[in-house]
Amino acid sequence: MLYKELIELFDMLDSASASGSEVVEYFRSIDPMCQVETYPLEGPKGHTDMVRILIPGKNGKSKGGNAGTIGILGRLGGLGARPEQIGFVSDGDGALTALAVAAKLLRMQAKGDFLEGDVFVSTHVCPDAPTAPHEPVPFMNSPVETWQVNKEEVTDDLDAVLVVDTTKGNRIINHRGFAISPTVCQGYILRVSEDLLDVMQMTTGKLPYVFALTQQDITPYGNGIFHLNSILQPATATKAPVVGVAITTETTVAGCATGATHMEDLDEAARFMIESAKAFGRGKLSFLDKEEFARIKELYGNMEHFQTLGKKSEEA
Repeated sequence: MLYKELIELFDMLDSASASGSEVVEYFRSIDPMCQVETYPLEGPKGHTDMVRILIPGKNGKSKGGNAGTIGILGRLGGLGARPEQIGFVSDGDGALTALAVAAKLLRMQAKGDFLEGDVFVSTHVCPDAPTAPHEPVPFMNSPVETWQVNKEEVTDDLDAVLVVDTTKGNRIINHRGFAISPTVCQGYILRVSEDLLDVMQMTTGKLPYVFALTQQDITPYGNGIFHLNSILQPATATKAPVVGVAITTETTVAGCATGATHMEDLDEAARFMIESAKAFGRGKLSFLDKEEFARIKELYGNMEHFQTLGKKSEEA
């Protein structure tokens, strides 16, 4: 369980002065030699602190091995919407969960439990992000552009990506807990990974939940098209398969709502991602069927144009 990590990090992040440097200090208190970094990212509406952590696996690429590298990305606009809202907002759940996963993995290593492959965890820390109008409830906006965050949190070393994000402001998935998306890869929405469904059943003890995606949901922000939210935005910036891990509720809850974080839901999602990372590094879990994906591309062609802003941007 990750309640300890979630509570410690929540106490730190639920602050008007939350910063990347505080997060780095927290991780170095767990492991003084951990590979963690933070740096400011400037955007049109302010700045945020990027936080990136690499947890090396015993047979990971960082040590010259060949085990797969999985990315765990905490997606959000901001941890807070000050001064409009006071306190930690629902939108911060993705960052909180991803950071808790990193902390738990470091503590596992201190106890002698090492994953096979590397795990790369990335998110950003912003206690005073703006809000934006959206239906059916307001969105949290971000001080920086989505493409800026994509550039920092998606690297060429990633072989697969799990993106954890609050996904409560909709009527697409009406379940308290978390749900996963179909696999998205190079502009294609593919079948749901059976391996991930197995892990979800095991870690929750319940039947798995999958949320629906549309083609517009996997296109980049900025094209004027409706998006469920930003959970699949990293899929626009990588060739690796991406799966969204959505923190969900039965009712529509605004991303800027405070008092809406449910620790048991975040713990379930975090345990799911840790178990997925364990299996992926051992080569026991796949996000997609590589042969079938090759066949789809052979039959229907390249769909990477859906990872761009479209024809008008290309013509410009």
